[in-house]
Amino acid sequence: MNLNKVTVEDINVKGKRVLVRCDFNVPLKEGVITNDNRITAALPTIKKLIENGGKVILCSHLGKPKNGPEEKFSLAPVAVRLSELLGQDVVFANDDEVVGENAKKAVEAMNDGDVVLLQNTRFRKEETKNLEPFSSELASLAEVFVMDAFGSAHRAHCSTAGVTDHIKDTAVGYLMQKEIAFLGNAVENPVRPFVAILGGAKVADKLNVISNLLEKCDTLIIGGGMAYTFIKAQGGNVGTSLVDDTKLDYCKEMIEKAKAMGKELLLPVDAMTTKDFPDPIDAPIDITPCASNAIPDDIMGLDIGPKTAEIYAEAVKNAKTVVWNGPMGVFENPSLAKGTIAVAKALAETDATTIIGGGDSAAAVINLGFADKMSHISTGGGASLEYLEGKVLPGVAVIAEK
Repeated sequence: MNLNKVTVEDINVKGKRVLVRCDFNVPLKEGVITNDNRITAALPTIKKLIENGGKVILCSHLGKPKNGPEEKFSLAPVAVRLSELLGQDVVFANDDEVVGENAKKAVEAMNDGDVVLLQNTRFRKEETKNLEPFSSELASLAEVFVMDAFGSAHRAHCSTAGVTDHIKDTAVGYLMQKEIAFLGNAVENPVRPFVAILGGAKVADKLNVISNLLEKCDTLIIGGGMAYTFIKAQGGNVGTSLVDDTKLDYCKEMIEKAKAMGKELLLPVDAMTTKDFPDPIDAPIDITPCASNAIPDDIMGLDIGPKTAEIYAEAVKNAKTVVWNGPMGVFENPSLAKGTIAVAKALAETDATTIIGGGDSAAAVINLGFADKMSHISTGGGASLEYLEGKVLPGVAVIAEK
């Protein structure tokens, strides 16, 4: 994977119209933005283009409008928040067809350093199918395209890929650059020892990730709900814990693969268990070993136990690169968050480059207050997973190489 992409540092945008694909898919409650992290994350790229005298045209999707335009998915609140954060007026081009009269007029009236925000790209049916004429309409507004929406880079949509059929001058923004540098290099060219930690509920979601990371890492740590399928594959009894019986052979195969490749594959040795979950929410939680027949038939494992947490923390200590995707247990419940906290704490205390692969693990690290101790927290759940699988992301592939 060649990660040597043209960046915003490399392009001359003075007096040029620059279309920037951002990720403004922010949570809204009754028209009010409840968390503007994604907007603030886009600011460095936008400010750089303003400083360099570009005419900055921003686009993004928001939510999943089903049948074309829906008022509740309008980007109007984002324009207001952006104006506040940039300290300059952001013109909102409110067109149901995205590239309509308002957009064309607003773009025509732009001076160098001005900012225009287009309406939700998913108001057009063509967007998610990457169809004409939407790609060429979007492209007609600009001379340069900057991709800075990593969270959408695994999708080949009009605004992430299709526009590059018509705009030849392309670059990645700072956010994309950082994602490519951390995630891409961790997988392609890690400083060793390289430890990968995978959690979350289902083995099925991580099939290719497990296989790909086994080839790249030195130690693979498995936690979360998917660990019980691995334990059962080894002949263990897992009670009523979450298991995917269709993936037992796959798990056996991965255990064999690790052995054959001389990789360390760590599975839980004990679990936090309970009979009824999560009723009541403070139901007594027991510690049960995960040895072959230790979890009784009517008991469910919901987090890694203290011994496992110790072993996992120890494995992280001497690592130089750590990638973590997926929590160790049902971390939303405080009494079942100990395993996830232990892993987050171990990552916070190591000198290794620590990369959190989006989704639930990113939420856990942020909610538990460890965010500033991590080298990189990915902004894309699905995109970072596909990166860890070793897939080429369409929104990265279309950008020019240096």
